Amino acid sequence: MASAPAPAVTFDDVRAAAARLAGVAHRTPVLTSRTLNAAAGAEVFVKCENFQRIGAFKFRGAYNAAALLPAARRAKGIAAYSSGNHAQAVALAARELGTGAVVLMPEDAPRSKREATAGYGAEIVTYDRYTEDRTALGEALAEDRGLALIPPYDHPDVIAGQGTAALELLEETGELDALVVPVGGGGLIAGSATAAKALHPAVRVIGVEPEAGDDTLRSLAAGHRVTVPVPRTLADGQALATPGEITFAINRRLVDAIALVTDEEIAYAMRFAFERLKIVLEPSGATPLAALLAGRVERPPRRIGLVASGGNIDTPRFTKIVSG
Repeated sequence: MASAPAPAVTFDDVRAAAARLAGVAHRTPVLTSRTLNAAAGAEVFVKCENFQRIGAFKFRGAYNAAALLPAARRAKGIAAYSSGNHAQAVALAARELGTGAVVLMPEDAPRSKREATAGYGAEIVTYDRYTEDRTALGEALAEDRGLALIPPYDHPDVIAGQGTAALELLEETGELDALVVPVGGGGLIAGSATAAKALHPAVRVIGVEPEAGDDTLRSLAAGHRVTVPVPRTLADGQALATPGEITFAINRRLVDAIALVTDEEIAYAMRFAFERLKIVLEPSGATPLAALLAGRVERPPRRIGLVASGGNIDTPRFTKIVSG
């Protein structure tokens, strides 16, 4: 009988990434709140990746992948495609490692994310996310310029780097009953689930998607990757049409459930985080909190870990959302 294929990412990969990131990425704080516990009916631990370098978890995976490139390959420069946070992460990782970056970004990416990406030294090339294929464009850009392409989620080294956020959380909290994580392309939850299930096999890993972009939920139900129309949602970092190939293979094995949240619930969670927790979350970073506050987490557990994945949002957009 043929043996099962080895997983694309192992717990050892996550631990190696954590060692590589030590002293480079921030070990972000874990926030607790009696007000949140009362609202959720559970003990909640919030991993504040909004305090990570570039303001989101993405720096973990981008730096890990870039650092693992052969030096000669890395010296030629790095390419990426992203709606914003991975763009900034690759730009900063490239700068930290002494090379350049070219990033493909959608024309409607938030201005603050475009400006931050350029501020880290990257060249920006734009495209229309609703009519053009960013993966094909990104691959062509990298090939034409001879750059090493680091995709935003569908890469083992990126996934391993993202898993270090959950590893740190669990090192601080000990065993949890559930871990709630936002889902876009699936890299964060794939890495998080790899770490969490290795440490505590009984933990329930719950992903959260915007209601308008439920590609992972549909894909898990179908047993294969499903493509949906590019969603229009407040959660621009989760506005994807289909899960990644590598991430989906991991998430099929390790993710226990997917919860969906509306834009209204996301906005409420952002306001709750600001007013009661005193932190700023971007819409994608607030979706796990939204699911918790809206009662979308099934079989409410006693101890919950929640990854608040990022806080990159400009003042006018944040004000409009939370006061709407």
